[in-house]
Amino acid sequence: MGAGQDRRHQLASRSSAGLAGGRWPARAQQLIEAAYTSSVEGLHEPLKRCLGAFEEKLFALAERSPRADEQQDLFASRQRVMQEGGDVQQRFLEHLGNALNAVDGTGATASPSANGSKPWLSLELLDPAVQELSMAVDQIGARGEVRHSSQLHELGYRFAVLIGSPPLEGKSLPLGPHALASAFKLATSELALPLKHQLLLLQQFDQWVIASLSSLYSTVNAQLQSAGILPQLRSVPLPRRVGKQQRQAPVADAAEEAPVAAAEPPPTEDRQGKSPAPAGTGNSIEVLESLRDLLAQRRASQGATVGASGARAASEDELQTALGALQQHLAQVTDNASRELRSAARLREELLAQLNLGKPADAPQTQLSDEQGDTVELVAGLFEQLGQQLQHGGDARALLGNMQLPLLRMAVADPAFFERREHPARRLLDAVTSAANDWLDGSDDESNRPLATKLEQLVKRANQEPPSKGLYTSLLADIEHHLALLTRKAQAAERRHVEAAKGRERLDLARRRASELMAERFAQAPPRGLLRTLLDRAWSDVLALTLLRHGEESDAFKGQLEITDQLLGRLPIPDRLQLQQDVESGLQQIGMHAEESVQVAQRLIGAGTPDSSVELPSATDLALRLKQHQRLGELQSQSEKSQPESAAASPASAAPAAPPPVADPRVRAIEQHIKKLPFGTWFEFVDPASGQLMQRKLAWYSPMSGRCLLVSRRGQRGEEMTLAQLAQEVASGRVCEVPTQRESLLDRAWRNLTGNLRQSIGTRRIGAKESTP
Repeated sequence: MGAGQDRRHQLASRSSAGLAGGRWPARAQQLIEAAYTSSVEGLHEPLKRCLGAFEEKLFALAERSPRADEQQDLFASRQRVMQEGGDVQQRFLEHLGNALNAVDGTGATASPSANGSKPWLSLELLDPAVQELSMAVDQIGARGEVRHSSQLHELGYRFAVLIGSPPLEGKSLPLGPHALASAFKLATSELALPLKHQLLLLQQFDQWVIASLSSLYSTVNAQLQSAGILPQLRSVPLPRRVGKQQRQAPVADAAEEAPVAAAEPPPTEDRQGKSPAPAGTGNSIEVLESLRDLLAQRRASQGATVGASGARAASEDELQTALGALQQHLAQVTDNASRELRSAARLREELLAQLNLGKPADAPQTQLSDEQGDTVELVAGLFEQLGQQLQHGGDARALLGNMQLPLLRMAVADPAFFERREHPARRLLDAVTSAANDWLDGSDDESNRPLATKLEQLVKRANQEPPSKGLYTSLLADIEHHLALLTRKAQAAERRHVEAAKGRERLDLARRRASELMAERFAQAPPRGLLRTLLDRAWSDVLALTLLRHGEESDAFKGQLEITDQLLGRLPIPDRLQLQQDVESGLQQIGMHAEESVQVAQRLIGAGTPDSSVELPSATDLALRLKQHQRLGELQSQSEKSQPESAAASPASAAPAAPPPVADPRVRAIEQHIKKLPFGTWFEFVDPASGQLMQRKLAWYSPMSGRCLLVSRRGQRGEEMTLAQLAQEVASGRVCEVPTQRESLLDRAWRNLTGNLRQSIGTRRIGAKESTP
C-alpha cells in the first residue's frame, strides 16, 4: 500500500471513529460509516488537485499583477495553502463527518447555537464578506445539484430509508454539493485568506471537486443498493421526443434550441422551460438533439434525403467494427488521402462500404441510422472547425486529425460526449487541441520534441484501445500531468528572467547615479591617464555595486565616495597603504583578479614596498587591460574593446540613458495604452524571414527606462526592445495585441459549427424566397 493510500485510510478511520454511534441501528451505522469511508477515498484526489490548481492560479495572478502589494498578498496566500494543505483536508473531512452526525430523523440538519438557544432568536449585523461567501456556497451547491440531479435523487431516498426520515435533498443531504461546499468553506476559513482569494478557492473547489462527484455518488448508491436499500430505485430522465414537425421548425426556433457560447449570453429558456446553464458553463452546445435539429433543417432546405428506403440501420456493434476497420485503413494511406477520407461525405461513403463489404448485390444494404449519420457529420464538422482554429499547421493538424476516428467511436458509444461539458473524451480533445496550438510552434526545435512525442503516444493509444470513459480519463490525467510540468517549468524560467531584468534595471539606475556623482567631480578636477581609465571603467562600477547593496545614505557608500575624492586629490590621504588596500578590495568586488587589482593599485598609489623581483606592468598596459575588462552586469562587445579613450571618457556612458520621447502621436498613444496593460498580455509577431506568427508575452516592463521583457510560451526570453519600439512595431502592423480569449478552442469550434449550420439554413431560405415568382 502506498503512502497516499495509507494516509487516506488513516483519515477515514480517524474521522469515521468520530461519527455518532448509537443514534441509528447497527446496520444503518455500518452503512453510514461505509459511505463516509468511500467519501474519504473518493474526495482525496479531487481535493488535492483543487488545492494544487489554486496554488498555480495564485502564482499566475501574481506574475501578471503590476502592483507589488497585490503580488505580496497572492504569494502569501499561496504559501499558507502550501503549508496547511494537509490540515485543510483533515478539517474538511471532520466537518463532513459532523454533517452526517447532524442529520436527524426528520430529514433536517440540526444547527443549534452555542448556548442552546434557537438560532433565529439571536440577531447580529450582516458582514458583507460573510454574505458573499454564503452566496458563493449556495451557487456552488445549486450548480452541483443540477449536474448530479439523478444520482442525488437516488441518494436522498436511500439515506432517508436508512435513517427513517422523509427524502433528503438540498442542504439536508449530508453528502450533497451543499454540504460539501459548506464543509470546505469552514475548513478553509482558518487560512484567513482575503475575500477574493477565498472566492477564487471556492471556484476551484467547484471545478475540481463538485464536478467530479459523479463517481462518488455512483459508488455510494451501489453500496446502499447492494445492501438492499431500495434496490429497484431508478432515476431515469424522460427522453426528449422530436417529431417531424419539430425538425422542420423555423430557424428562429433552432437558434433557441442550440444556444451558442458567447461572452455574455442573454438569459433564455429552451422549449422545455429549463433554466439556462449555470455560470461558468458558457451555454455551449451540449444538446445533441439541438444540433440534429439544425442538420435536419439544412437537409430539408437542400432537398436531401438520408438513407435508402427498405435499408436496415446498422447496429452499434456493426458501426464500431466498421470504424475500427476504417482506422486501420487510414493508418496505411498517405496524409493527403487521409485528410480527404476524414471529410463528412467521404467518411459516410467509407463507412457504408465497410458495413456492406462482402454482401451480394441483391442483398438488403445496411445504412447508417439518422442519429448515427448525424453523429458522423457533427464530429467531422467539429474537427474541421478545430483545424481552422489552429495557428500552426503541419504536425498539429495531423495530430488532431488522428484523433477524429477515436473520438467518433466514443461519440457513437456515448452520446453524452455532446451533452456533458465535463465528459473525459471532450476534455481530452480540448486539452490536446490547446496543447498543440499553444505549445507546438510548427518548427523542428528540440524543445517541441518531448511534448510532440507525448501527444503522439497518447493519440496512438487512443487509436489502439477500445473507446471507454476509463481510457479517456487515464489519457486526460496523463496529458494534464505533462502540461502541468511544462507550465511549472515555464513559470520558473519566466520568473528567473523577470528577476534578472529587475536586477539589471536596478543596476542601471545605480550606475547612472554613480556616473552623475563621478561627473560632478570630473567637472572640478578632470583626471588623466591610468586614473581616468580606472575611474571610468572600474571604479564607477564599484560605486554602483555599493549603492545597489547598501543605499546612497549608507556609511559604506559614503566611504567609497571618500576614496574617490582621495584618488582625485580632493581630500588628503592620511594612510596611503590603507587607501591602496581599499582600492584592491573594491576592484576585487566587481570581479577583477586579485593579482591584477594589486598591480593597478600599486601602480596608481605606490604605497608599501613592492617586490623588486617582480616588474609591474606599465600604466599604458594596465589602462588597456581596464578597457578590456568586462563591465559589471553586461557583456563587453567587440566595438567597446576597440573603442578609443576619447569615446570612453564620459562617465555617463556607463549606464543607458532614458529613451527619447516618441514624436508620432499615434505611436505615443499606443505606448501609453501598452503601459496600462497588465503583465501577462500576449502579442503576436510576424517573423520577417519566414512570415510565421509568433506569440510573445509581456512579462515585465520598466516605467523608468522603458525596457520591456517578452517571453515565449515556455518562459524563454524573446526579442529585446523598449516600450517605444514595441509601440512602433504595433503601429507598423508587424505586431498586434492578442485579445484575451474567454472561450477555449473547442468552444469556439462548437460556436462556429452551429453558426455555419444556421447560416446555411438562412441563406437557402432567403434564396428560395427570392426565386419564388
